[in-house]
Amino acid sequence: MSTLACNNVAYAYEKGNGILINISFCFESGKMYAILGPSGSGKTTLLSLLGGLDTPTKGNILFDDTDIMQTGLEDHRRKHVSLIFQNYNLIDYMTPIENTMLASKVDAIPILRRLGLKENELRRTVLKLSGGQQQRVAIARSLASDAPVILADEPTGNLDETTAAEITKILKESAHEYRKCVIIVTHSDEVARASDCVLEIRHGTLKERK
Repeated sequence: MSTLACNNVAYAYEKGNGILINISFCFESGKMYAILGPSGSGKTTLLSLLGGLDTPTKGNILFDDTDIMQTGLEDHRRKHVSLIFQNYNLIDYMTPIENTMLASKVDAIPILRRLGLKENELRRTVLKLSGGQQQRVAIARSLASDAPVILADEPTGNLDETTAAEITKILKESAHEYRKCVIIVTHSDEVARASDCVLEIRHGTLKERK
């Protein structure tokens, strides 16, 4: 059984310009997926649809074979998916520990340390952290969540090569060891090589790269 699926999904902007055309694909638990494509091809749009942040112009998004519109988009976002945004979406007056524990009551400190944050950084407000450090907090918050699906938009984009490799490894472990479905929008060849399945969006269609 698929965890998350697109069923003939299309998306167009208000003026009628189609960005996604009849996409059907099943994403399974226990796998890490990389979605590639040129800028403006619809990668982030597809991630938003999978996360219940927007609705398709046509077709539907299914979680465990049920249309997420039936169960409710808010319910889908709260229970099924954990999102890593490009703009982090952290609460700026909270510390990394506090931001991470918004997603779960598990001990945030080991997760944050594994992602490379130092002791003195754990208790600063995130406003006092660099962009790369904030990205690590956003990833930690997602990893701490019980949600079965992780949706990540360029999670390694602001990170140095060593940290990016470690975070890619952690995301892959989340899929293989914790049976999460991990879907990553990326431009990184390294992330693509580490993934179990590489998909590409071109001209509005989604195809698996063989």
